[in-house]
Amino acid sequence: MRIALILLFFLLLGTASANEPHPGAEAFVERAVAEHDLDPELVRAVLADARYQQAIIDAITRPAESKPWYRYRPIFLTESRTAGGVDFWLAHRDLLQAVSERFGVPIEIIVAIVGVETNYGGNTGSYRVIDALATLGFYFPRRAAFFASELGHFLSLAQEEDLPVHEVRGSYAGAMGIGQFISSSYRAYAVDFDGDGRRDLWRSLPDALGSVANYLADHGWNEGEGLVLPVEAMPAGVEASPGLRPDFTLGELEARGVVVRRSGEADETPVTLIALETENGTEHWVGLNNFHVITRYNRSPLYAMAVTQLADAIRARVP
Repeated sequence: MRIALILLFFLLLGTASANEPHPGAEAFVERAVAEHDLDPELVRAVLADARYQQAIIDAITRPAESKPWYRYRPIFLTESRTAGGVDFWLAHRDLLQAVSERFGVPIEIIVAIVGVETNYGGNTGSYRVIDALATLGFYFPRRAAFFASELGHFLSLAQEEDLPVHEVRGSYAGAMGIGQFISSSYRAYAVDFDGDGRRDLWRSLPDALGSVANYLADHGWNEGEGLVLPVEAMPAGVEASPGLRPDFTLGELEARGVVVRRSGEADETPVTLIALETENGTEHWVGLNNFHVITRYNRSPLYAMAVTQLADAIRARVP
């Protein structure tokens, strides 16, 4: 009896799959129509064209952010990437200055983010976005709801920005453009900085850089504040913060015996305690609000520290 039920289950599954290009496709069509007011036949046509890519599943299950810090850091803190950032800054100095002044975000942070994300626009991704989002939205259960939602946003975005929905390419996670925006972030935070009536994050450098800065500003960037403070001594028994959001004040942390090299910050300053794995043990840093803001761009302390250190390296070499 049990074997018969199992066979019946797979028979029904096969019947459903035969009627849908992806498992759960019709339920997605209904949600996309209800949430984004999309033409159901358009959604079905996109899903029928979207292809499952095993390489996308492979990539998302071994992201760079899963590496220890001493292996992650050399990916981005290289001579070529630092020199590339200096060249990028000098080539676009006036534009970067205008973006920085409008949004209150330092030039070196904007440059470092596009340096980490796409090597200054040199690699914006090779996967079709509909393939990436359909693969993850229908075949990656752990985060399927998120990526299915992003697929709905992408279809709306394609209509809003007149994008060729079947051709747009991005990362394995569906991030797009010079600053690698996911669809919902593109819709919410991209800006038309060049004033041509479109928000083009591939071909318009003003739009791309302005959008990076706007994203950070909208997520609470504090103009004039730093990102991290070095920890000079860590007492036994004090553990790093469990999450990314600041969960101590600087005064509370020091009261527990952590010795921090301050730069004029008040005791009430919210901070997070960061632990980074090195080849010789663990190094600790105190993250300020702006460090937390960068983790809103990519929810990893390794990513935020790579941006921080790359920004410092670039800034030190700009004439």
